Amino acid sequence: MSALLALLLTGSAAAAEPASAMVVIDETATVREEAPPHGAIGMSTAWRISDAVPAPRSFEFRKRALHVGAAIGVHPIAHDEIYYVVSGTGIVHSDGEEKALKPGMAAWLYSGAEVGIRQTGSEPLVLIVAYPNPPAAGQ
Repeated sequence: MSALLALLLTGSAAAAEPASAMVVIDETATVREEAPPHGAIGMSTAWRISDAVPAPRSFEFRKRALHVGAAIGVHPIAHDEIYYVVSGTGIVHSDGEEKALKPGMAAWLYSGAEVGIRQTGSEPLVLIVAYPNPPAAGQ
């Protein structure tokens, strides 16, 4: 392919790098019982799904069940972060504001905020948590 054609097709003079092969992960291979991050408030079941993806990876994708009375303590974030509720109920915190969450709701939390989430009710709060990783050195 000519350099001009590569520029027209990819928007850059260099040919595009081939995509990495996909990775399929069974969450059962990533599960562990642990205290939640940022304060070790109660106990949780963590599925550290993205840990099974070879580095470098651009974001983290995790599932966590906060057991009754557990919480991810309030902490500063330097990236946007999403908490998506799969089941159970909870209260999300961002810079002093709190909102109730239930299944099917997502909290989009912004870089620079102090955030956290706590389980409420009689059932565990099961969340999907996703956030970007900082770019690898040289990117």
